[in-house]
Amino acid sequence: MSDAAQPTAAEVRAAAEAVKTALDRHLAAVERRTGEDDPAVYEAFNELAAAAEEYDELLYDRYDEVTPFEIPGAEEPLPPYTGPEEPNALSVLIRRDYAVAEPQRLLAQAERVVAAEEEPAPTSSAGTVHGALGVLFGEFEPDEIASRHKEFGLEEGDSTLWVVAAEEPAEPGEWLEAPFEQVDPQQVVCRFDVSSVFDEEADDQELEDDQELEDDELELDDDEDLEPLDR
Repeated sequence: MSDAAQPTAAEVRAAAEAVKTALDRHLAAVERRTGEDDPAVYEAFNELAAAAEEYDELLYDRYDEVTPFEIPGAEEPLPPYTGPEEPNALSVLIRRDYAVAEPQRLLAQAERVVAAEEEPAPTSSAGTVHGALGVLFGEFEPDEIASRHKEFGLEEGDSTLWVVAAEEPAEPGEWLEAPFEQVDPQQVVCRFDVSSVFDEEADDQELEDDQELEDDELELDDDEDLEPLDR
């Protein structure tokens, strides 16, 4: 960035004051919260995140310095909850990804299921990977497959679980054709994500911390070699 495009010191100072104001508003909203999903707290949180991100960017552009805060991306926090305060129904949306790591193990497990049936189908599809998946998911509950995925030759990928509030239960068969298309993010009560990305980020941070520690130790060793100055 050129000197002409850099923010002024006054702009950086103003951004810092905006962060302080947002902090006060967030604390006040938390102190006055009316429940676990108080929309005022969500709004104050988002304002604080935006102010902190703005300050962090200006600070870096002006002084080549950063803050110690991890600013969440705009897509990370859920939007303010606007669903019913006392839901009469809920939907649990789950997605789990797997890789077929060992096809032969998968096929063998499906063949065991077919062989154990009292009246096996005359033309079983367990001999193909897609057919074996149909057999296994038809025999076992998804939670059981998740807990025993290695036995079935599967490798876990990302997974997510959303709990969505509703005023009334859906009519039978109402959403079966497109079960995930009409989800309102503002009615999501809570969400739980699992991904190896999180583990990689933690590992990267540990490596950075270890490297900083090694650098500090090297600096200490260098200092020990210096002779004390005569006073």
